[in-house]
Amino acid sequence: MTDSSPDYRDAGLEFPAGFLFGSATASYQIEGAVTEDGRGPSIWDTFSHTPGRVLHGHTGDVADDHYHRLDDDLDLMQRMGLEAYRFSIAWPRIQAEGSGRANEKGLAFYGRLVDGLLARGITPIATMYHWDLPQALEDEGGWTNRDTAYRFADYAHHLGDALGDRIHTWTTLNEPWCSAYLGYGSGVHAPGIANGAAALTAVHHLNLAHGLGLQALRSTVTRPETQYSATLNLHMIRGDERAEQASQEEAVRRIDALANRAFTGPMLRGAYPTDLLEDTASVTDWSFVRDGDLEQIHQPIDVLGVNYYSTVTVRMWDGHSPRSNADGHGQSEGSAWPGSLDVEFVQQPGPYTDMGWNIAPDGLEQLLMDLHEQFPELPLMITENGAAFPGDEVVDGRVDDPLRIDYLRRHFTAAHRAMQRGVDLRGYQVWSLMDNFEWAYGYTKRFGIVHVDYESLERTVKQSGHWYSELIRTRRIPE
Repeated sequence: MTDSSPDYRDAGLEFPAGFLFGSATASYQIEGAVTEDGRGPSIWDTFSHTPGRVLHGHTGDVADDHYHRLDDDLDLMQRMGLEAYRFSIAWPRIQAEGSGRANEKGLAFYGRLVDGLLARGITPIATMYHWDLPQALEDEGGWTNRDTAYRFADYAHHLGDALGDRIHTWTTLNEPWCSAYLGYGSGVHAPGIANGAAALTAVHHLNLAHGLGLQALRSTVTRPETQYSATLNLHMIRGDERAEQASQEEAVRRIDALANRAFTGPMLRGAYPTDLLEDTASVTDWSFVRDGDLEQIHQPIDVLGVNYYSTVTVRMWDGHSPRSNADGHGQSEGSAWPGSLDVEFVQQPGPYTDMGWNIAPDGLEQLLMDLHEQFPELPLMITENGAAFPGDEVVDGRVDDPLRIDYLRRHFTAAHRAMQRGVDLRGYQVWSLMDNFEWAYGYTKRFGIVHVDYESLERTVKQSGHWYSELIRTRRIPE
């Protein structure tokens, strides 16, 4: 093993047996086939077909056509040596209207996916909700409607009955922060609503869905070793050192409450933070939280999924200079930070990925350490980490992407260092297996370790994918 480098460019670090190396995707981003075999419309179908919502008018109608190329994609995963695959299930493929009987053709597709993974020795990690809410439920209020949480529990029953005993880890929600604050607060994600009170209502109903969904799964799944989780994009928040200490601390506290503790509080501690309720009192009275809700939400989990891409730097706004909002999600008509519009997100030093996000592997190490200190008995798994960079092109049958290799090397080093410091980290799912539909950015941002030609849909493993295969094979960060 080499000496630790200050820039996290270590090589030769070894990961233990049992550490799950894999990759991750999401249903709407890769599947296509949006009107086939009984699938109903989702909020992302509606959003992407609304002019001006997604760059260049791109949609997920075809995406990577994974629905029709399932076996080939499974073979590709096997050739790459993946030990795990984190995928999401499209709720409208199971229940076109978000309620009622399960669609057998939809269940059959995911049954083939799971069986295909198991036959190839790949561990299935299933996410029940990665943002593609059935449009019929949104028509009734979506995540601002309490009933959606109960519909989610019914959906979980169907999944548990059909697939429960073949899934290694069930994840209820992926990044509920995005679903609530970007979907209902800033409006840059589906359903495109810009209303602070709606965003906070959605926060609670997503939390409630998590708890009800876990209970529904546990009531149907009989496999005793099955694990249960949620995946959060917990923010690594830093104070702007150019600001006064009090300004830094207040800004960090406020954003930590909205971004992190709004979810870890009820899920892992059984209560919303008092300061969150106070900070947002001018936005909502939180009357949507009913007696018994917190007990429903506070269900035991076996592992916490952690998605990490970058850090944010904050300070309190002085109220008169131009307000910076470099929170990584672009300009919008609303705010992803209800009750904290006096917090300023300042531009961070580079280098940056193609998303404009700063590259900070030290932030991943610190985030893992912070979580370990807050919840020392809770195992963690990195369920997303990766980067988009420009210039991914196939030349003579190969895709050279040295920036992505460097990014992954540095972040795997950060994860390893956290483990050496005592963090119980169970695995690492690289985002993403394939280039795909990147939400409001359409097909303009490529995160994949596999290149997809969006005309021919041909797959080409990038050099980063080959690098990752070598890491998995040897369990050592390559030289």
